[in-house]
Amino acid sequence: MSAQRFIIEMGMGNDLHGMDYQKAAVRAIEDAIRHSTIPMFLNTPLDHQDMAVKVTVGVQEPERVDPEALKAGLPRGCATVQVVFGGQNVTDPGSGETLVIATAAVEAFFPSQVGKWVLGA
Repeated sequence: MSAQRFIIEMGMGNDLHGMDYQKAAVRAIEDAIRHSTIPMFLNTPLDHQDMAVKVTVGVQEPERVDPEALKAGLPRGCATVQVVFGGQNVTDPGSGETLVIATAAVEAFFPSQVGKWVLGA
């Protein structure tokens, strides 16, 4: 049975001082999650344990982010985290300090629900 994407949220996080890519990635995921509420778990027989969560985080230095540690911060489902090249670094020309910006996409998938239930009035 094929999986269907039910949710996708995007987020952005940063670290203003310290070039901490992990901190920026955590904040990007938290930002994406804060854009969602999932009432279907209250209104359907779906169990969040059956949900596959796919997280993609973009930063300029992906090797400086621990994907396993990011998984620990996800509240629901069975997660996979991929860290890719993306995001943005912005350098202050006066101080030389670099600001790190991370982006995140959080997707949730369930096995196909076609024909399993119908929304009522």
